[in-house]
Amino acid sequence: MNDTSLKNDGRAGFSRRRFITGTGSLLGAAALAGPTPSAWATPRTAAAPIASGSRVPALVIGTGYGGCVAALRLAQAGTDVHMAEMGMAWDTPGPDGKIFANTTRPDDRSFWLRTRTKQPLSNFLGFPLDRNVNRYTGILDAEEFGGITVYQGRGVGGGSLVNGGMAVTPRRENFGAILPTVDAEEMYSTYYPRANSGLGVTTIDPAWFEEADCYQYARVGRKHAERAGFPFLFVPAVYDWDYMKREAAGTVPRSALDGEILYGNNHGKKSLQKTYIDRIRATGRVTISPLHKVTTVTSAPGGGYTVLIDQLDTTGRTTATKTVTADKVFFAAGSVGTSKLLVGLKATGALPLLNDEVGRGWGDNGNVMCGRANHLWDPTGKLQASIPTGGIDNWDAGGAFAEVAPLPTGIETWASFYLSITKNPHRARFTWNAAAGRAELDWQTAWKQPSIDAAKTIFDRINRKEGTIYRSDLFGVHKIWGDHLTYHPLGGAVLDKATDNYGRLHGHPGLYVIDGALIPGNTSVNPFVTITALAERNIERIIATDL
Repeated sequence: MNDTSLKNDGRAGFSRRRFITGTGSLLGAAALAGPTPSAWATPRTAAAPIASGSRVPALVIGTGYGGCVAALRLAQAGTDVHMAEMGMAWDTPGPDGKIFANTTRPDDRSFWLRTRTKQPLSNFLGFPLDRNVNRYTGILDAEEFGGITVYQGRGVGGGSLVNGGMAVTPRRENFGAILPTVDAEEMYSTYYPRANSGLGVTTIDPAWFEEADCYQYARVGRKHAERAGFPFLFVPAVYDWDYMKREAAGTVPRSALDGEILYGNNHGKKSLQKTYIDRIRATGRVTISPLHKVTTVTSAPGGGYTVLIDQLDTTGRTTATKTVTADKVFFAAGSVGTSKLLVGLKATGALPLLNDEVGRGWGDNGNVMCGRANHLWDPTGKLQASIPTGGIDNWDAGGAFAEVAPLPTGIETWASFYLSITKNPHRARFTWNAAAGRAELDWQTAWKQPSIDAAKTIFDRINRKEGTIYRSDLFGVHKIWGDHLTYHPLGGAVLDKATDNYGRLHGHPGLYVIDGALIPGNTSVNPFVTITALAERNIERIIATDL
């Protein structure tokens, strides 16, 4: 969609005249700056990685939500576990004294093995934001397929390192459409509460929300939603709200109030590093190898599975290839990582008994973004907390749930920004390209149209009520919709299809999927609580019956 379609609807395109402050934003400054020096060219942690020739009772591939649940519960049940993580440990400050880079000032740490950033919001005030960086095993992977860019976290903690922290449990009446073969009663009585407790999920103090300068943007979003007849919902998050209050008071280093989110958060966010991984380390039964990428899994002659693992340096170069034997293997490399790996293992004959459902049922959780240009009497605030706190629910009537998201630019923008999750029916498939030696995804850009249509049921109505317009300078020239990406990849090894109803892969006993690849494409809200709860359910059964 472009500005012509807006004019056909009787609206004008976005004008810079709506901004008093001009182009002096940090985002603009970041775009104009030159490439950063290679200050992070060597590993920053001394690790004791897994040795070639090792045998482990359980190998977990990945350290995201599902993988951490599996490792913790296996260790608590008395099983020794090794976790192989493709990304870095992210536990040592760089030369600037910080572990993670700022959202408005990306550097080498920000992106996974790219020489130019690929920021989700690519333009601001007419300026392109992307810049050159040095190739480095950074924290955010912008993985490009034919019709979509998939953003994924890279490092110990997986997606928890880079997401917005919105910890939303789906409405129970929607659950049957998400995971139809899973007992909703046990999920909502046992596993969702267990996941929320394990993740440290809490809700913002409503009284503080009403007075905090950093949430003026969310209050404006609430006002516009409610005036248009939509319910505004406070949503839980995994942030330390007491820390954020101290940030606002100026008594601790700023984190959410310094815009930190997209490339990691240095202080207040409760990523997996601070929750499940802390408890994993305390068991004394789990070891983690960062910068270790699993490439092959095959049946071992003496039982179990032979696993080939490439050890990487921070340029992505393979420095060693290791052979490990595992009695059981848990695929937890994320929806994309798990799906690509399984499709390749089936196609190349490494795991020939995997069924034809492997690679199918992949979806983008209906993600689409947009911005609105508000009137001058509706400022959204120079200071914006990077942790969203609320959403607009039009799922039943229009098939959309929209986060009221921040634009932490450091200047007043009079702009409201949203990430919508929509009821998009399209599902893609991973297949193996033998000539290229890689898995490919058949997503089509046109498949985003249902998501745009669903989001418009909210924002067209708000714009009509407020007399406002869409922003058309955030995703390219005269481009309104951020329809090129997803933050929430799901599916590719769907529960009770590629696996049994608890994640056991068909055809190969002792192999399990325990991450977002199990969920067929959509959760109706942000997915990480559901991924965690499903993993808690599945691993409980696996421990009881398979160990």
